[in-house]
Amino acid sequence: MEAVQIFSFILVASLLVISPGPNGVLIAKTVPSAGKAAGFANIAGFILAFYLHGSLSILGISVLLLQSAQAFFVFKMLGAAYLAWIGGKALWQAWRQPQLPNPATPPVTGKRFSLKSAFVEGLLTNLLNPKVSMFYLAAFPQFVPFTDSASSAYLLVSLHALLNLVWFSAMILLLARLKQLATSPRFTQWLKSVTGTVFIAFAAKLALLKPLQNS
Repeated sequence: MEAVQIFSFILVASLLVISPGPNGVLIAKTVPSAGKAAGFANIAGFILAFYLHGSLSILGISVLLLQSAQAFFVFKMLGAAYLAWIGGKALWQAWRQPQLPNPATPPVTGKRFSLKSAFVEGLLTNLLNPKVSMFYLAAFPQFVPFTDSASSAYLLVSLHALLNLVWFSAMILLLARLKQLATSPRFTQWLKSVTGTVFIAFAAKLALLKPLQNS
């Protein structure tokens, strides 16, 4: 694999990472309510999803999503339903009776459940996103010559994962510095209202997404 292909992929993947999307909204929702560790658990879920998408692209299994309109429809509706569920849950939490933050340390079992939930949310947000699938099906193969081995393809997946780690880690640290603002019940209610609305908007956009046309 030539250096120009690697740098070209980094440029395209960087634009994909920094563009507004469900990942950034999920981080903005998670960190103020569950803390930095939960935000990094989100990122771990993102990264695992990238490797799964990359593996399916390398093996050629997920190409069925492009060849079968029915499979693509089912997949995108699952993703839209999941995003709508996250958005609806955030709106419900925002508009129910507001609770004052508890200064006491949460129990260990609650913390573990929070980290596990954050990881699963990060994983499913990317795993059920047809746009991520189409990136790995349509754009990703353009940077991997047929003569290269699978190790070259996984190098690109690792670069994509690293870009996500750097970008969203910076976002987590920034949100953590705003801890006093983030713990304000009024700000938390506003943030959950906004993120819930945005997630539902992403769900609607995803439900209307059309598959790529075969050339």
